[in-house]
Amino acid sequence: MNLPDAIGNRQIIEVLKEHPPIGEILNRYGIGCTACSIGTCLVQNVVSVHVLGDETEAKIENEINDYLESVTGE
Repeated sequence: MNLPDAIGNRQIIEVLKEHPPIGEILNRYGIGCTACSIGTCLVQNVVSVHVLGDETEAKIENEINDYLESVTGE
C-alpha cells in the first residue's frame, strides 16, 4: 500500500488511535483491526494478509488516502 507520511510502516493500533475512520474503512471490508487487542501489524500489511484481491486492496488504499487527504489537506 502506498500511504502518505509513512503511515504504512506504523502499527495499526497506533494509527487507529490517531485516525479512527481508518478502522471504519477496514471494517467495511471485513478487516477487523478495531477489535484486535494486539494491533502490532503494520498498516501496509493488514490488507494484504486478508487476500482480498488487487481490486479490493486498491479500493481500500484509495479510501484511506482520500480520508488522510481530507484531514491533512495535502
